[in-house]
Amino acid sequence: MSKRNSQAAKTAARERLRVERERQAKKAKAKRQLVVALSVVGVLAAAGGIGYAVVQANQPDYWESAKDAELVKPANTSGKNGTTVVIGESDAKKTLELYEDPRCPVCASFEQTVGKTIEKDVEDGKYKMRFIGASFLDRNLTGEGSKNALSALGAALNVGPEAFLAYKSALYSAEYHPEETDDKFKDDAYLIKVANSVDALKGNKGFQADVKDGTYDKWALEMSDVFDNSEAQGTPTLMMDGKKLTGSDGKNAPMTVDEFNTAVDAALKA
Repeated sequence: MSKRNSQAAKTAARERLRVERERQAKKAKAKRQLVVALSVVGVLAAAGGIGYAVVQANQPDYWESAKDAELVKPANTSGKNGTTVVIGESDAKKTLELYEDPRCPVCASFEQTVGKTIEKDVEDGKYKMRFIGASFLDRNLTGEGSKNALSALGAALNVGPEAFLAYKSALYSAEYHPEETDDKFKDDAYLIKVANSVDALKGNKGFQADVKDGTYDKWALEMSDVFDNSEAQGTPTLMMDGKKLTGSDGKNAPMTVDEFNTAVDAALKA
């Protein structure tokens, strides 16, 4: 091989090495740029996710927003914000006030034992019955079942007083009333399932739409405020002429028909 050819070969080899090094350097640079870009995207995504979570956490929940919604009063109500719910003969001289929370297990026991007696007394004109609904168990246990059930009761009341009483009885029944820690009443579908056991509400599209749309959610909150601002300390509470009706213990609501009749008869004579 000539010196010239040898020199040319060396030059060509050096050129190939230079080109390969440049190619490797460009490849490494591109890789570094890709890693940086992905890191930036990850940081931005994480920041965005954190930002979204912060925004969501600071947004009011549905029931907080419902406080500012337009108030729709159910039919068959009166008084401020439609929270006076009185059922019975208008000329009945006495009014039995009944304070109940839909999730309350003691209310369920009371309704299952004494509920039909109250309904018969009201039908016979012995006294009128005023219902005051509460939702404090939603606060104590967390959840929304009490408020949601009150809203559904408003939808039933809008159908009629008889539908309201029958639906209230069904909600508190042994068949449908859940454990107080089970927030089952938050589910509109479950509330409609219970309503389908009531003749006046079975397949009632208007009632079902009101439950699903939350037509009376604002009203339920107003009703809850009435309870919170009352003298009642728990549920069930029974009052007549401003005086609490109790069982034989002198403290709690009468939980048997005999005790209830004794307490009511005494209040009617007072």
